[in-house]
Amino acid sequence: MIRDIRLFGDPVLREKASPVKEIDDEVRLLIDDLVETMYDADGVGLAAPQVGVPLRVFVYDIRDPEVEAGVLINPEIVEVGGSTKDEEGCLSIPGLTEIVERPESVLIRGLDEDGNSVEIAAEGLLSRCLQHESDHLDGVLFIDRVSPLKRKLLLRKWQKREQE
Repeated sequence: MIRDIRLFGDPVLREKASPVKEIDDEVRLLIDDLVETMYDADGVGLAAPQVGVPLRVFVYDIRDPEVEAGVLINPEIVEVGGSTKDEEGCLSIPGLTEIVERPESVLIRGLDEDGNSVEIAAEGLLSRCLQHESDHLDGVLFIDRVSPLKRKLLLRKWQKREQE
């Protein structure tokens, strides 16, 4: 089922999501809905808080034949390296993008939909995507990772769009 994506200003986007205690049918249904909603919105990742569910779950697919799509439950970034700048956007703040500096590489651990431990070492777009979605689980948006001046300009642009 395609769910409504919560937009900037919705309080759920600023909450720290709760860990998943048990991977049951409800969580599996949430994962299916996240995948369907992500593809419908043409995104490369989607976190549960973005559909109003404050649980530590996200799905991703950077649309690269070399990189498998997946889900991470209760993810934890355990290592980062380097630094890179690239453009980011967000399904919860449609139409706005900005250059965001993030670590170049990341090592992230979590669980898959079957409860198996997963460890992903990522670089490039996958690294950026995993970090962006992990941020959502902590109530952090990409606009929080830019300078105060850029954030102010982005917020002004967002408010202008909302009024139109």
